[in-house]
Formats: sequence, C-alpha cells, structure tokens
Amino acid sequence: MLNLIVTALLPVFLVLALGYFAGKRKLVDNQNVSSLNVLLMQFALPLTLFVSIAKTPQTVIFQNGPLALVLALGLVITYAVVGWTQRKFFGLSLGDAAVETLTIAFPNFASIGLPLLLPIFGPQAALSVAIAIAVGSVTISPMTLALLELDKARKADTGHSVSASRQFLIALGHSVRKPIFVGPMLGLVVALIGFHLPALVATALGPITAATAGIGLFLTGLMLSAQTIKITGDVVFGTTVKNVLQPLLVFGLAKLLGLPPAIAAQAALLTAIPAGFFGLVFGASSGTKTPVAGATLIISSVSGIVTLAVAIMLLAPK
Repeated sequence: MLNLIVTALLPVFLVLALGYFAGKRKLVDNQNVSSLNVLLMQFALPLTLFVSIAKTPQTVIFQNGPLALVLALGLVITYAVVGWTQRKFFGLSLGDAAVETLTIAFPNFASIGLPLLLPIFGPQAALSVAIAIAVGSVTISPMTLALLELDKARKADTGHSVSASRQFLIALGHSVRKPIFVGPMLGLVVALIGFHLPALVATALGPITAATAGIGLFLTGLMLSAQTIKITGDVVFGTTVKNVLQPLLVFGLAKLLGLPPAIAAQAALLTAIPAGFFGLVFGASSGTKTPVAGATLIISSVSGIVTLAVAIMLLAPK
C-alpha cells in the first residue's frame, strides 16, 4: 500500500513543486501564465479527453453513467452550499464568491486526475477523469462564468439592460463553445455512434496528449507560487469542504444510489483531489482577483499530501 501511495502521489507533487520553484525563482513568469493556460485548456487537455473518450467502447460509456451522475450531484451540491455560505457568512462580492466557490467545488481534475488515478485503477481511469472534467465543465463552470458576467455588468451599471437570466444564458452559450467542453463532448459523440477512431489519430496526437498531465501540474505549481498565503476562516472552511467533506458527500451519495464499490471508490477519490485552478483562471479573465481563492488553492494543495494519502489507503483496490 505504501508503494501504491508513493507511486500515485510522488509524480503529482514533484511536478507541482517544480512549477512552484520555477515561479518563485522567476525562471518562468508566474504572473502571466496565459500562454501555458491556452496550451493546456485549448489544446492539450481537450485533445487528450477527446482521444480517451472516443477510443472507449460504447458499452463502457453507458457503464459510467452512474459515475457521471454521482459526480454531478456532488459538484453541484457543494457549489450551491459553498456559494451561499460565501455570500451569507463571509460577505464576499458576487464575483469573488463565484471564484472562491468554483475553486472549492471543482477539484483539480485537469492536473492531478490522470497521474493520480492511472497507477491505481489502470488505463480505464482516463475515462473517469474525462467524465469528471466534462461534468464540471457543463455544470458549475458555466454557472461561474455567468455569475462573473453578471457581477461585471452590475459594476459597470449595465445590468439594467439585460436580465440576470439572460446574462446567464449568454455566459452558458460562451462556455459550451470552449474547447474544454467541445473536446470531451465530441469524443462522447464519436464513441456513442460506434465510430472506430483510427489508431493513426491517437498516434498523431500522442506527443501533445502525453504531455497533458505534466503541463497541468507544472501550471498549477506556477500559479501557486504567485499566490499570497493568508490563512483566514474562509480558507480553513474551503479546505475542509474540498479535501474532506466533498469526498465524503460523494461517497455517501454513491452508497445511497447503490453504485458498485469500484465506482464509489473512483468518485470519492476523484473528489478527494485538492482545489482546482479554474476559479482563478476564470476570475483573471474577467478582471476579478480573489486573494482568498489563491490561499485556498495553496492550503488545499499542500494538505492534499495527507488527505489524498488517506483517501488512497481507504479507497484503492486491495
């Protein structure tokens, strides 16, 4: 078991540390990471998810429907509760609350999912990670983009011309046109219609898809190096929800729905992954900088060394 934990976690946190070191030493600019973000979110990750899903047999896709359901419930419930808490108890503005809520509710599937699950569950884990990212991309990501658009309109005093519901629909339309959504959805269509993806396609895309996990981890470490750490009650709350309560919620939902132990274990381990950087990226693109989200990202990632090790001990196949 110790060897399994080390095998799963060492590559993850080593590359995170390399990105952090590069940013702190100014070897790579940690303030302007848009180019790396474009590489990951518009090319490497969408292509990796497309290939992973498109190569999956139709029957396997249907078998993973319950995993998608329990992940969707876990992410949306967490998002709703945390978002309400940010506004009601911590007094964050609409934009800041949206960024912090997405940081907490959307685990770092993009960077940590593949290198974490592959050593534990094998090659089929790539589909689970793709499903997890797709679920977050079509549920809580559009919600966040809509809230940020609404907050920007209110600050500019232009919200009177467009209703909140209309702005939400506009933001939703923008979100579903992004490569991070189109890639996995296109792969899903290919798989469901039973089209056999030529091996040459996967081979041709191999150089960039093979680098996806490393790029994501390095980028996360780079972004962490630019954050200021100020531990507040909100940061402690967010880290506890993300690293402990969300995986417990998802595991409980899986048991309640009567899902097989293997699916319950994968769902819980996926949501045990620390906070993700999508919130910071979305916030930066709309001009919203939320210090509490950066601190939550750091504390969640660091404490994830312990919480992920515990999750692997409890959930990995014996």
